Amino acid sequence: MRTTTGSDTERAVSRLPVATPRETARTTLRLLARHRVRLTATVLVLLAATASALAVPALLGTMVDAVAGGRPWSALLAPAAGIVAATAAGVGLGWWGQLLLARTAQHTLAGLREEVFATAVAQPTSVLEKTGSGDLVSRVAGDAEAVNTVIGRVLPAFVTALFTIALTLVGIGVIDPRFALAVLVATPVQYVALRRFLARSGPVYRSARQAEAVRGQQLIETLTGADTVTSLRAQPRHRAAIAATSEHAIGHELRAVRLRTTFYGLLNLAEFIGLAAVLTVGYHLVGADAVTLGAATAAALYFHQLFGPIGVLLSNVDELQNAGAGLARLVGVLSLPAPDTGAGAEPRGTTPPAGRLTLENIAYGYAPGRRTLHGVTLTVEPGETVAVVGASGAGKTTLAKVAAGVLTPDTGRVLLDGTPLDRLPTAELRRRAVLVSQEVHVFDGTVAEDLRLFAPEATDAEIRAAADHLNATAWLDALPEGLNTHVGAGGHPLTAAQAQHLALVRLALAAPAVALLDEATAEAGTEDADLLEHAATAALTGRTGIVIAHRLGQAARADRVVVMDAGRIVESGTHTALLTADGPYARLWASWNRNG
Repeated sequence: MRTTTGSDTERAVSRLPVATPRETARTTLRLLARHRVRLTATVLVLLAATASALAVPALLGTMVDAVAGGRPWSALLAPAAGIVAATAAGVGLGWWGQLLLARTAQHTLAGLREEVFATAVAQPTSVLEKTGSGDLVSRVAGDAEAVNTVIGRVLPAFVTALFTIALTLVGIGVIDPRFALAVLVATPVQYVALRRFLARSGPVYRSARQAEAVRGQQLIETLTGADTVTSLRAQPRHRAAIAATSEHAIGHELRAVRLRTTFYGLLNLAEFIGLAAVLTVGYHLVGADAVTLGAATAAALYFHQLFGPIGVLLSNVDELQNAGAGLARLVGVLSLPAPDTGAGAEPRGTTPPAGRLTLENIAYGYAPGRRTLHGVTLTVEPGETVAVVGASGAGKTTLAKVAAGVLTPDTGRVLLDGTPLDRLPTAELRRRAVLVSQEVHVFDGTVAEDLRLFAPEATDAEIRAAADHLNATAWLDALPEGLNTHVGAGGHPLTAAQAQHLALVRLALAAPAVALLDEATAEAGTEDADLLEHAATAALTGRTGIVIAHRLGQAARADRVVVMDAGRIVESGTHTALLTADGPYARLWASWNRNG
């Protein structure tokens, strides 16, 4: 069932949510559980690699004792061979373990990305309009990249460092517990540094990412509306807005830099304190014959060996916090109403229901207190084509979006063959009712791949039959490689009319019970107008159709005409009957003919 059932949900989301640490951890563990076998193997291999590397200081200590005891040089051969073997094993196992870890993490991130994408595209258009596309783009691009960077570069080193620290502390304690106590002298400084950093870095990084999202939204709005900005001579105001959001984002980043600098300084101080403590304890223990010189050497080497892992562990908290903020924003998208699985959707090729579309007392507003539709009631019978006409701002496009289930009405309901739209699974609704707007998009890929996005099982013969039916074969065959021509970003450019024609072929392939055309032929020039008009008529043949007409010639060919004004239906009837009535439609017709 569709989980988004009311406009209250749409309006409640003014900004995409951010997951709490608990929600983020729960989702991450759920995704990791899918790879538990590989994850277990990764842990075992990394532990073996760490243990191999930790054998080196102990073997060096053995060599020191051999030299100090005046033993022959042959006594050094076995420890030396052990060092070579341990080093080789540590390198090999470490490489294998980090590779396994990176693969596990990448598969986990891929699963998260798929869920985020599925959730995002399942949301009502109004939700993404209210939250702004910049926020979503910054999450699936910037935040996902931050997480990906940590997975590829930081996470393997971080996990290896964690294992190294744990096993090294065990090794130091085995030599003599007093060495372990000496190591703890540095702990208070590290604790203060880490606690201070963790307490402040999370909010700082979240604020920085939010500021970056605001800047991205401002840039996107300015670029997508560049023509309007230029025509209104609003460039200075938009430049100032971009500068202000950029300055705000830079300020947050500088706060993060100051925080990192202080953190690293405290880490260096802790290293000096700890090494001095271990050397001092070693001096006294060797002097008291409590440990050998080799054992003290091994303890000092162990502690020195901790510098790197501790530095990796603590300094990478910086990038982990950054990635954690991004991960929380990605997981936050999943808290939006979840997409249904498509259960109950009809398989392609089955006969769709009749397609009776009913709007009952529909009211809708894009903002509280500002209604665009007022008490609209309309029934479109199966196979009937209804043209909706009216002045700009009359509510025609909003009516089409509500009828298609893209927008959820504030009051009233929309029924398809007697079933309210909010009770239909999303996949089923999109299978049975398709909206084609003026703003069509050509997807990156071949023409055939573009068309199969809406009919994945369509054969080449079915694609060609749909193109023939809509008179698109001539220009499709004229493309450099026909249906195999690469179009979209970086591909062969299509004219606006060709892009709209392609959208109509998609509609024919999708074969919905109800088709809604929102000025779907508006971009056609004079030479293309007749071709697209006939294609639109052919696409509507045999199915229920609502046409938002920008040319009244479309209305004249429709079975019925509905006239809208200020969000209300003010007239309804056939083209001939409305001309005879000499009302709003007759005046629109007369004006269109004078200006046409």
